[in-house]
Amino acid sequence: MTETDVAPVRLAAGDQAPEFTLPDADGNPVSLAGFRGRRVIVYCYPAALTPGCTTQAVDFTAAAGDLADAGLDIVGISPDPVEKLAKFRDEEGLRITLVSDLDKQVMQAYGAYGPKKLYGKDVVGVIRSTFVIDAEGRIERASYNVKATGHVAKLRRDLGLD
Repeated sequence: MTETDVAPVRLAAGDQAPEFTLPDADGNPVSLAGFRGRRVIVYCYPAALTPGCTTQAVDFTAAAGDLADAGLDIVGISPDPVEKLAKFRDEEGLRITLVSDLDKQVMQAYGAYGPKKLYGKDVVGVIRSTFVIDAEGRIERASYNVKATGHVAKLRRDLGLD
């Protein structure tokens, strides 16, 4: 895949969030429409069972109770197969929904897959991104190229939860 194969999409506040239905770590379908009436945090990460992605998922799990109390559910999307997601969830004790986007179509629709810099090189891959989606399915906030460490704390501050 080359950079020209992936059109850079950037979602912004007020945009309709792209719909999706993806399998969770147990193979059960999870769709964005299933969260209507509640806000949801959708975050895209490169790979389960890697240091940065583990830090981020553990931080989201630690914040899940407070976020749920504030009316926010959490869905993490990666290109990992469901078997790897189940292992990730079980090994790390994660209590958030993890879904598999093997063909990366959903991440592309969110602008979370495409050209990026990795260790100074131009590559095409998952762009660590977080989206807060309102109860009607519109983007409240879109953050691209987020840092794995400290991102959940920043998001909590941005949402007025700290």
